Amino acid sequence: MRIRTAGVVAVLGLALAASGCGDNSKDEPAAKESPKAASGKLVIWADDKRTAALKPFAEEFGKENGVTVEVQAVSKDLQTNFVTASQQGSGPDVVVGAHDWIGNLVQNGAIDPVQLAAEQKSGFNETAIKAVTFNGQLYGVPYATENVALIRNTELAPEAPKTIEDLVAAGKKLKAEKKASEILCLQSGQNGDAYHVYPLYTSGGGYLFGTTANGDYDPKDLGVGKPESIAAFQKIAKLGEKGEGALKRSITGENSIATFTGKKCAFLVSGPWAIADAKKAGIKYDISPVPGFAGGKEAQPFVGVQAFYVAAKGKNKALAQEFVTNYVTKPELAVALYQAEPRPPALTAAFDQVKGTDPDLAKFSEAGRNGQVLPAIPAMAAIWDPFGKAEAAVIGGADPAKTITAAGKTIAGQIK
Repeated sequence: MRIRTAGVVAVLGLALAASGCGDNSKDEPAAKESPKAASGKLVIWADDKRTAALKPFAEEFGKENGVTVEVQAVSKDLQTNFVTASQQGSGPDVVVGAHDWIGNLVQNGAIDPVQLAAEQKSGFNETAIKAVTFNGQLYGVPYATENVALIRNTELAPEAPKTIEDLVAAGKKLKAEKKASEILCLQSGQNGDAYHVYPLYTSGGGYLFGTTANGDYDPKDLGVGKPESIAAFQKIAKLGEKGEGALKRSITGENSIATFTGKKCAFLVSGPWAIADAKKAGIKYDISPVPGFAGGKEAQPFVGVQAFYVAAKGKNKALAQEFVTNYVTKPELAVALYQAEPRPPALTAAFDQVKGTDPDLAKFSEAGRNGQVLPAIPAMAAIWDPFGKAEAAVIGGADPAKTITAAGKTIAGQIK
């Protein structure tokens, strides 16, 4: 997951062929009837990488069920396009995306709950199932998990730092020896990046939302702007441009990985998506949890999940349910998606199948073992921009207390 950006693009006008029958049925058995009962076209939307991996499996599913299955790539603003197209009746039957879309998709009536048997659920990573559960209902079938970790150039930094202070000391020493030009590659940019800085925020004592008695995130308990968040941002400020210089606005989503692979910094905070570039550059690396502040709380990254969703206004909903609940749950498909873009599979059988050939998987999973599930509640949409801009301002030298207090007021106003 890279830096989050807001934006609306032109709506995709994708018309679907009408289903012969079963278009209004929600019963699972309808999807298992003869191919004639599942006539028409099943349309799946995904991003470019997942589209390529899905196509052979989609074709196989189509042959087994006597239907045409199209996997269409939506390169930009997939969530926005899906919601808009859904409202206009021109959306797909299945969409693939991040779990933190769920609150927005449910609020817009864009997706239906999915039905997994208890035995099927038990085959998945527990955190992944929790992530796709919203208001007590399962809304997606997870296929991969993701979280950031500390990726370290072992030629420059042989030992994993135990604290962020240890990391800064090692990075400053490398700079003094002219072996590196940056202490740490943690992307911020001019607008900040709440996702990547979150482990430091939690270690400093900050939180975004409290939880209800059943463990769900509570939008009424906003942590941004409270004393805990101020304390966290005061610690972050000390790492900023007017402090240690470890956090800099010049490190962005566009250059953070390249700076690391160019051997200009020994430490990178990023996710599994950075590994291909590191390997291509011939970097000798290791992966460990993001270290927290000395004497602080454990640094907890966000844990995100990629999942398949059934469109509430799709033309072939019964067949979509069949594909998502009984086909996406196959280890073969999960492994193919992993091979398209290596992220730890959410399906335990698939994870076990690939971990022997990819030791990085276990290391990323360990780094996210005590992470926090990225909130999927609609209120989370109000967090990203104000929080990120506050982070960037504090990194640049702005007063932490005033800045994060103002951000909290902005967020609270948007939630109301």
